[in-house]
Amino acid sequence: MNGVESKSPEEIVTAATNAVGSATSVHVAGYVMSSGSRITLDLNLVNGKGGEGSMAQNGLSFQVVAVGNAVYINGTIAFWQRFAGSGAAQLLWGKWIKFPASGQLAALATLTDLQKLFNQLLSDHGQLDKGSITTIRAQRVIPVKDTTNGGTLYVATTGKPYPIEVVKNGPGGGQITFDRFNQPVTLTAPSKAIDISQLQ
Repeated sequence: MNGVESKSPEEIVTAATNAVGSATSVHVAGYVMSSGSRITLDLNLVNGKGGEGSMAQNGLSFQVVAVGNAVYINGTIAFWQRFAGSGAAQLLWGKWIKFPASGQLAALATLTDLQKLFNQLLSDHGQLDKGSITTIRAQRVIPVKDTTNGGTLYVATTGKPYPIEVVKNGPGGGQITFDRFNQPVTLTAPSKAIDISQLQ
C-alpha cells in the first residue's frame, strides 16, 4: 500500500496529479465530450512532448500524431468528407496532413497533452468525498467522488498513486482509463506530411 487511502480527498487528488506529472508516458483510452460531440481516444502520451494513436469524433475515425507545435492527422474518407468537403476529401484521404497545434485544433491538441488532459478531467469539481477501496482491472484503487457534479477519480493504492480511471459528468466530461505508465513510446512526425498552412 502507498498510504494514499489514508489521505483526505483533496490530498489524494494532489497525489494523483503529482504522479501524472512525474510519469514519462501513459496509455489513455475512453471518451471525452467536447462542444457537444463525443471524442473517443486510444492514445499513447509522452509527458511534455505530445502523443500518438487513434481518435474518432461522432464515429468518424482518424490517426493522430502530436509532436512539437504541430498536430498530424490521417483521416478516413468519411472523416475528410465531413470536415473538408467531398472535393478536398479525395486529395487528403490516405495522406498525413500537418496542422498547427493552435486555432481550430487547440482542443484536439489538449487531448494529446497528458498534463492538460488530466487537468481538464479534474477541473470544475465540487465537494469531494472519499469512497472505500475497490478494484478496477485487477488494480486496487481508492475512489474520490465529486458529490456536487458527479464523477469519480480512481487512484492506485499500491505503487505510485497513479490515476487508473476518471469518470466525469457534464458537458466537459467523459470516461478515461490510464495504464501502461512509463512504457517506451516513440513520437515521430510523419514523413511527407502536407502542411495545411501552405494549402490555404
